[in-house]
Amino acid sequence: MDAFTIAVENVLLALDNLLGSALYFPYVLLGVGCFFTIYLGFPQVRYFKRAWGVLLGRHTRPDAEGDTSHLQALSTALSGTVGTGNIGGVALAIFLGGPAALFWMWATAFVGMTTKFVEVTISHKYRVKDDKGEIAGGPMYFMERGLNMKWLAVFFAAATVLSTIGSGNMPQSNNMAEGLYASFDIPTWASGVVLAGLLALVIIGGIKRIARVATAIVPAMGILYAVGAFAVLATNYHEVGPAFLAVFEDAFTGSAASGGFLGATFAYAFNRGVNRGLFSNEAGQGSAPIAHASARADEPVSEGLVSILEPFLDTLVICTLTGIVILSSGAWKDKFDNEFDGFDTVFVAGAYTDSEPQHVASLHAYLNGVDAETVTLDGVAYEVGQVERATGAFAVVDGRIEEDTVTILHKRSVAEDVRFLMAGGSPFSGTVDVENGALATPGVTLRGKSLVHSVRLTSEAFKRSFFGDYGQYAVTIGLVLFAFSTAIAWSYYGDRAITYLFGTRWVMPYRAAYVLAFFLATVLDTSLVWLVSAVTLALMALPNLLGIVLLAREMKAAVRDYWQD
Repeated sequence: MDAFTIAVENVLLALDNLLGSALYFPYVLLGVGCFFTIYLGFPQVRYFKRAWGVLLGRHTRPDAEGDTSHLQALSTALSGTVGTGNIGGVALAIFLGGPAALFWMWATAFVGMTTKFVEVTISHKYRVKDDKGEIAGGPMYFMERGLNMKWLAVFFAAATVLSTIGSGNMPQSNNMAEGLYASFDIPTWASGVVLAGLLALVIIGGIKRIARVATAIVPAMGILYAVGAFAVLATNYHEVGPAFLAVFEDAFTGSAASGGFLGATFAYAFNRGVNRGLFSNEAGQGSAPIAHASARADEPVSEGLVSILEPFLDTLVICTLTGIVILSSGAWKDKFDNEFDGFDTVFVAGAYTDSEPQHVASLHAYLNGVDAETVTLDGVAYEVGQVERATGAFAVVDGRIEEDTVTILHKRSVAEDVRFLMAGGSPFSGTVDVENGALATPGVTLRGKSLVHSVRLTSEAFKRSFFGDYGQYAVTIGLVLFAFSTAIAWSYYGDRAITYLFGTRWVMPYRAAYVLAFFLATVLDTSLVWLVSAVTLALMALPNLLGIVLLAREMKAAVRDYWQD
């Protein structure tokens, strides 16, 4: 990596450590959801049937004010949540935290059904019309009009604009481009040009065109993806039960090392599961209320009821399907040949292997930030050695490093069959410089076997069915539909935030910047894009969670009045 990329990475890591990856964040997110779940009497259970009735139009007047129907609003919000988080995000959570991470994604979704109910109801209550007569809503409006906290509203709206680029835009285009390259060998820049052009055509039409496209895409993409997933489950049916069992067994202990997977502590699995759960279903982030605000409804609570279905469909159904496919296939702990990203690669001093338990214990402690003298793996305590980043010059002959005093870690695993290559793919011979664990010799790339994550991991899992290699196409096509629909939904969220901050005249410049960022992300490092997403996601969630907690009494009164009426 060049100096600028390293500097950006360090800034993002520092921000992430203060926000989404901080110890307090998952407790805040789950804590707010648990509070409202108890305070409102488990609405995700009691009102679940009613939510389906409202969605189908049984309890709403057709002449109610709004720009979209309940189904269109839900489809738009779902298209914003059902995206790379369901394909790449689940795979990333399992890659980081093992089976235990899936359990905490479920927990986030269950309490998130209530969080979503609250934030959508309150946002719908305080929605307004913009200077073009279109509905505008979202947390920034209840922060200003309900809490009289203009400063918080401005902060949230600004964070929303950043998050539309960092969370709703860049991960989608990056993962689409990577998937198309892996399956069809289409250059990432080429798919970026085409997809960015299609995105521009859709978002210029505003919420009504976005809602129509989302309503058409969401059901089709769900069916296609499910067919490929069930093919894997049917082929590996004998591993489905053990996969579910591992999720529950590891939930409060962390995931043990297995194959190339070096294990994850409880704290690491918990944090990553909650964090990826939020990215997937967005409960508490404050994004979906912007879409739901456009729905035709006289009672804000009725639209809040519809939103209960989002985390259920997104995480408890689709993410579970992805997660069990990955776990039952065994792909999550296997190594695959791939080109190494500088962001995910580190040289450490010493010779390590994942077949030696004591080495695994030391690497486990290093990767999970464990500060202890011993680590227990499979009931046996091992002394932990100090793992340090390597620095120095190392000889490479015909693409192979000759030193046995350094180990290369890539994607949280011990890399194997590593080749040092020059531009064009020819083997490198000479001396490479390593500084603080990073390759500092320009023009040299690495290729070898390691764990994989995100879309690549899901694609490898989908290959392990009776469809064989064709299974990956269900992932690729599903990903394009999922991610593209997410990108168009998030452009609307940005529209509303820009409108709040600067007025409607700035919407078109924002859309142009949005399309440009969508293209640029197709050629960026995937792990770096996920890091940008984690930072911007938390910037939205924290002020939104504060706002709905401050309006808890108002929410409870609204629910009471709805049922009395």
